[in-house]
This record gives sequence, structure tokens and C-alpha cells, in this order.
Amino acid sequence: MRVMSQDVFKALADESRRHLLDKLRERDGRSLNELCVELDMSRQAVSKHLAILEAANLVVTLARGRTKYHYLNPIPLQDIIDRWIAPYRQHQTTALMALKRELEKKT
Repeated sequence: MRVMSQDVFKALADESRRHLLDKLRERDGRSLNELCVELDMSRQAVSKHLAILEAANLVVTLARGRTKYHYLNPIPLQDIIDRWIAPYRQHQTTALMALKRELEKKT
């Protein structure tokens, strides 16, 4: 399944979904009940947010018995970093190194 970066951005646009991701980053493999208690949200609201995060491939769900456990998938975030952030970082680093060389020439 190929997830488009706009799906990831859409999923990250909501504060509640970002909070869910933060909770999973703190401790992966949480059940729906655990997430509901920690977020003070209804089961329906958490389920809806988790479905959007799953569609964006930011969360992976595994069933064990009757319980589903939710895990953070950082790969789509890394893809965004590689595509949208890293090229700008490299440009900044190159500019800073050029400035450093120029300043060192003058001393």
C-alpha cells in the first residue's frame, strides 16, 4: 500500500491525532481502552482518529485474541523528513560551511 504524503499531513493536522501518536511514541502497543483512558476521549472518537492514522500508515494495529494493540509506524514520517526537510538542511549546512570558510580566510 502506497501512502501519499498528503494523507500523512492530513492525519497530522489534527491535534488529537498528534497526541495519540505522542502516546504511542511514549509506549507502543497500547489497546484502545488504554488510549481512551489516557486521552480522556470516547471510544468512538479514539477509534475514528486511529482509523485515519492507520489509513496514513502512521499506526499499525495487531490483534492478539480479542484485543487490538496499536503501534507507531515512523516510516511515513521519515519519508517526509527525507523528501521535505533534509534537502533544506543540506542547503543550510552548505551555506554555513561556506560562511565558516570565508570567516576563517579573514583571520
